[in-house]
Amino acid sequence: MTRRILLLLAAAALAVLVGPAPAAMAGEVLQGEGSSWSANAMNQWTSDESAKGVEIAFTSSSSGAGRQKFGQYQQDFANSDIPFQGVDPLTKQPDNANGRDFAYMPIIAGGTSLMYHLQQGKDLIRNVRLSGLTVAKIFTGKITMWNDPAITADMNGHALPAKKIQVVVASGGSGTTFQFTDWINHQFPDVWKAYAGQAAATSYYPVNAPNVTAQGNDSTMSSTIAADSYDGAIGYVQYSYALNAKFPVAKILNAAGYYAAPTPYNVAVALTKAKLNMDQSDITKYLTQDLSDVFTFGDPRVYPMSAYSYMIVPIGQNDRLITADKAKTFADFSYYFLCEGQQEAPALGYSPLPLNLVQAGFDQVKRFSRIDPKDLQNRDPRSCDNPTFDPGNPSANKLAEIDPAPQACDKQGAGPCGTDNNSDPLKNGSGGGTGGTGSGGAAATSTSAPPSIDPETGQAIGDSAGGSGGDSSATASELAAFRAQSMTTVMGVLAAVEVVLVLLVPAFVARAISKRRNRNNGGG
Repeated sequence: MTRRILLLLAAAALAVLVGPAPAAMAGEVLQGEGSSWSANAMNQWTSDESAKGVEIAFTSSSSGAGRQKFGQYQQDFANSDIPFQGVDPLTKQPDNANGRDFAYMPIIAGGTSLMYHLQQGKDLIRNVRLSGLTVAKIFTGKITMWNDPAITADMNGHALPAKKIQVVVASGGSGTTFQFTDWINHQFPDVWKAYAGQAAATSYYPVNAPNVTAQGNDSTMSSTIAADSYDGAIGYVQYSYALNAKFPVAKILNAAGYYAAPTPYNVAVALTKAKLNMDQSDITKYLTQDLSDVFTFGDPRVYPMSAYSYMIVPIGQNDRLITADKAKTFADFSYYFLCEGQQEAPALGYSPLPLNLVQAGFDQVKRFSRIDPKDLQNRDPRSCDNPTFDPGNPSANKLAEIDPAPQACDKQGAGPCGTDNNSDPLKNGSGGGTGGTGSGGAAATSTSAPPSIDPETGQAIGDSAGGSGGDSSATASELAAFRAQSMTTVMGVLAAVEVVLVLLVPAFVARAISKRRNRNNGGG
């Protein structure tokens, strides 16, 4: 009997330890590379989906590198802020897909911000505002001091410290560079032509002034600007990088005469004027953007340097990198970030896609190489809990509708406003990001604050306790999951042992007592 009990206990413990078979993974690892502009959103989405077993390996490099690797069949997909150019308009470097069939899919919207580092003593100055012409002259070496009369005029007579301006630009084929130079070239072609040699946008920023330095992608630029040795620096990065680093960005003068910050709301307003190519007869141009009307939009809430970012996806029927498993992984991932993932955009420093582009994205998923029709079922973009969606008016952008009017101190000739324009717009309830009283919080669906960025490494660290940066959050999650799984296993074993004891011990005790009585009765 004792041996039988021990065997039962061992069997129960083994059953709990082995447990059920693990759930099957959604498919093969899908690999992509490209835009650092959209990378903070992309990294959040891949982390979210990894927890569900949907494995995406994304490398944040640059839009140009992503397009190149895609055309060389080195990546399954690419992220890019601009379409293939054929050749770069300024440098004439080749830029094409080398015959690989592709389509564009919008993934996120946002603003290219002017992150700066300017100290008064030990304190950061946080209310700098600049006109477009001043920006153009700063980034072409015509304005080199922070107390330049043009900047003082933008500041309504408030002179900034007499410090040299260090201009930080991207190196390599950068989509952020193209978007920024496209804006300068559209608005101030003579200024740009005098600096760059011709009036043309480019992915390769020309370093033609002594105070201009090229420093990698958005991540590297932001960490460079934030470094102690770069007091006086300014550079163009996606707004999320400034938010993460807790550094200010300059408000930019718009066509209505107001200085605006790149909040999710102001971006949403601006992009209502983006002209999207809706002609599906040429799939290589379908959904690409023309931002010229965004630059000149006369709404006082507009942030002029607003744009969409894209994923370049393979659509060839027999694309040699794509398998059925990868296609399923893509379907699961894309439906997540086009739908639920858009909720996270405002807290990260981006603006969610409007309904028409989410619908267009859903349609582009259907074109993906080797996609299985069964993986396209029960996918309705109208069911997405997206902050831009207005159920009563599907063609509207709710964020644009609720964006409040700018403060009076943001008007040219007034102010400047003294509050920090780099606060999380979802926490202070200000659509303008400057301490206003609008109902911007209506779009909030995430309460997590962006992580801090180590000024020297550019890696995420804890807000209060520091950390090792890089993959620290992923490592912590894995450790927590391991601990939870281990504790569950231990408790399961104990529970199984308890059940066996409850069932068998009474019978064992009763049998032992019975034997003892029999022995006693036989000897009296």
